[in-house]
Amino acid sequence: MARTSSNMLPLGTEAPYFELPDTVSEKLVNLDREKGKVGTVIMFICNHCPFVIHVNSKIVDIANVYAKLGISFIAISSNDVENYPQDSPENMKVHAVNEHYPFPYLYDESQEVAKAYDAACTPDFYVFNAGLKLVYRGQLDDSRPENGIALTGKDLKHALDCLILDKENTQLQKPSIGCNIKWKKPF
Repeated sequence: MARTSSNMLPLGTEAPYFELPDTVSEKLVNLDREKGKVGTVIMFICNHCPFVIHVNSKIVDIANVYAKLGISFIAISSNDVENYPQDSPENMKVHAVNEHYPFPYLYDESQEVAKAYDAACTPDFYVFNAGLKLVYRGQLDDSRPENGIALTGKDLKHALDCLILDKENTQLQKPSIGCNIKWKKPF
């Protein structure tokens, strides 16, 4: 498995605006309408990456708990579907339904949103406060496929707890590690 680390966008960065199609509802979703009252988690994921497959159940659990506390979750796939058809919008919809995603699963066909967020890998997690300023970016936790570390979501949950409690997150923010985003080849 190739391992790519996230780029660690600077804290305090304002969330770049987007409007993308949700593959499940087939409606356009934009950041302003979807942001949470307390905060927003934006995740770059995809269907086929073993690192994402490894964390799917935990991100669903976390989203189900924290959505009730004013945190919105948005998943985005930016992969090149011409060369990776398993990540097509049709397959994204099936995947989201099968995994019981309680959040929109958006398709970034142009890859402009991934570039705006400086996303590098799947999964890549970003937590923004109510004012859409970045307060956390990095890993879900230390668990990776086949490393034997239990999947807990501790790093993301700690960041969300700090946000809810209006406390500064002084914990070391470690980059996420996963598959690289499958960028389209330039012509």
